[in-house]
Amino acid sequence: MPSSENNIFSSLLYKYLPYWPLFALLLLISCLGTWGYLRYFAIPSYETSASLIIKDENKGVNDAKMTESIDAFTSNKIVENEIKVLYSRTLLKEVVEDLKLYAPVFEEGKFKTTSAYITSPVQIEVKHPEALKETAKVYFHYNRASKQVIINNDEYSTGKWVQTPYGIIRFSLNTRKEGIAKHPLYFSLIRPKKIVESLEKNIKIEAENKLSTVVNFTLYDQIPARGEDILNTLIYTYNSIAINERNKLAANTLEFVEDRIKLVEEELKDLENKVVKYKSSEGVVNLSEQGKLYLESVEGRDLKMSDIDLQLAVLDKVENYVIAKEKARGIVPSTLGLNDAVLSQLLQKLYNAEIEYQKLRNTTAENNPMLLTLAEEIQNVRPGILENIQNQREALQASRSKLASTNRRYQAELKFIPKQEKELMEISRQQAIKNNAYSFLLQKREETVLSYAPNAGDSRVVDMAESSSLPVKPRPLYFYLIAVALSFALGIAFVTSKDLFNRKLLFRSEIEANTNTPIVAELSLTKRRKGKSFVEPAETSILEQFRKLRVTLGLYGHHNKKRIMITSNIPGEGKSFVCSNLAYILATSGQNVVLVDFDLRNPNASVLFDMYKQEGVTEFLLCKSTPEAIVKETGFPNLRIVPAGIAIGDYTDFMLNGKFSALLDSLEKDFEYIIIDTPPVDLVTDAYLISKHCDITLLVMRHAYTPKNLVQDLSQNHVLQSLKNVAIVFNGVRPRGFVRGQYGYGYGYGNVSMYDDRTYHARRVKARA
Repeated sequence: MPSSENNIFSSLLYKYLPYWPLFALLLLISCLGTWGYLRYFAIPSYETSASLIIKDENKGVNDAKMTESIDAFTSNKIVENEIKVLYSRTLLKEVVEDLKLYAPVFEEGKFKTTSAYITSPVQIEVKHPEALKETAKVYFHYNRASKQVIINNDEYSTGKWVQTPYGIIRFSLNTRKEGIAKHPLYFSLIRPKKIVESLEKNIKIEAENKLSTVVNFTLYDQIPARGEDILNTLIYTYNSIAINERNKLAANTLEFVEDRIKLVEEELKDLENKVVKYKSSEGVVNLSEQGKLYLESVEGRDLKMSDIDLQLAVLDKVENYVIAKEKARGIVPSTLGLNDAVLSQLLQKLYNAEIEYQKLRNTTAENNPMLLTLAEEIQNVRPGILENIQNQREALQASRSKLASTNRRYQAELKFIPKQEKELMEISRQQAIKNNAYSFLLQKREETVLSYAPNAGDSRVVDMAESSSLPVKPRPLYFYLIAVALSFALGIAFVTSKDLFNRKLLFRSEIEANTNTPIVAELSLTKRRKGKSFVEPAETSILEQFRKLRVTLGLYGHHNKKRIMITSNIPGEGKSFVCSNLAYILATSGQNVVLVDFDLRNPNASVLFDMYKQEGVTEFLLCKSTPEAIVKETGFPNLRIVPAGIAIGDYTDFMLNGKFSALLDSLEKDFEYIIIDTPPVDLVTDAYLISKHCDITLLVMRHAYTPKNLVQDLSQNHVLQSLKNVAIVFNGVRPRGFVRGQYGYGYGYGNVSMYDDRTYHARRVKARA
């Protein structure tokens, strides 16, 4: 898997890297375009933020207890609801009208138009914003000397409502002015509704977190001062509305309380007059005090009788305890409420004797003298206790009877209290109720008055609006990244489309994908002027490539591969070039080589060696010459050539009489290598006939020349199967990209030549030295 990934990476690298000048140019253009856009066309945007804390009845801590104690109209709120209020169109509309955002002023620059919020000398205010007529551009000029605004040669004074074609407006000096406008100014009139909708989209209001009562405001604006004004005005308007609503409620409450106070005062006066009139008419002085004394006396005796009843109940419990002691033991009852110390001592003495008796009984025999003594002592104490209880009961009952008799006498006297006193008490009760109501109303009036005192609303500003020092939009880094990505995308698209729509053979991989026939050489493109004779290649890299081909074919030392046929699919693929250079390389190794030009219709090899229309193959096939006579000198050591002949044309039929085979047999006696240049296989059948008499067949394909469909049809047309020991030579490979001789051959899939011309020449000189 790593090897496969490396191959893919290498393929992509060699496919696109040769076009680095294109990518560099596109990158330069993209970066320059981005810089120009950011410099001349992009309008920077700043981030403005503020924060506000709201008292929430479900969250946070209420830190305004002192205010609440004097402000009866302070109310807690829910943060989520208040955020909706802050987003309300009513609130935003007040901000728009207060800041006159419906009449923005602009500076019209050469490349872009910017807001003149802090550079315009005047602000524009419309008298009836809701009914304003929308206007796109109204150019104006401000005369500092006369303090007048000039529109279409019409002059308008500042600080006054004036009638204009755009409605009744007023020009006022810009209090936020910080600079001087450098470009022409114009203003537009926009419906406040549209500005409100724009603010709704641009302002972001959200709570700090789910449990927090802090609300954060965020706004992006081209002018930091305008963003700060919008948020500060929004917060101020929100607090002002809250305070106004609270004061309005307090005013309504105060008015209601004042009305009630007046009514209760009148009722109290009526009741007081009624009491005075009643006492005067009935002659009553203070009967209520007398009745009160009677009642207090009865209540006192009732308390004493209750105390006596309690003492009698205690005596009954003590008596039951003493009597029950004869049968079972128990806890001594409490003597609380009894003032007789003798009875308490007798009960304690009985209890102690009982405890001691019980202890001795558990540890000694029943006839023990001490046990008998204690039993006798217990029997003697009980009668004394019962007698004491009886005496106290009689005394208490006597006292209770006396008290009850006195109470009955007082109660009888109470019945004689005049009926008028009861009526007077009813009037007094109504008077007390009215007094309480009056005091309550006075208290509420003071609370309501104090509620006007606080100037803060139910929220507190944590941070006033503040803008970022640097623009947050557009972000140059993002734009440059997009520019880089776009330049690479365009470059890749160009290279890919160039390769995709090219119908010629471009890649070695395209040959390998359609056939298993080995590719024995990749030959770089060499430019040769037409009509020039064959000369030793000046580019050492070409010589190295043919030497590599010689080694690849195993053409060295003693061998049996003497006959080498070279052909192609179509004319122009460079088979004659390959024949002449391969023959030359073999001859430079000291071997005798003969080049047979059997392309009788288009004898390019003969032309290269200046043997055109000279005695050659056709004369031999027509039995007009001998092998020795048609072999010609080329001027290069060890290299001979057999030209096509004088009478060139179609001689395919003469190849079947055995004359061609005889020619090869004759030449084989005098030469180690026979290089045969044949016609293209796609046009005539000569190459198929000659291939049977050869040891190796080289099929030449030319880069960016051979049609792809011929390569794709190789296996289907059985071209390679019809040739003997066929191998492929990829010829005319051009350096990929725009810089030649730098990124190897094979159009991105071959190998880079180890030696360029300068390196090879330098090493050769060094070796000779």
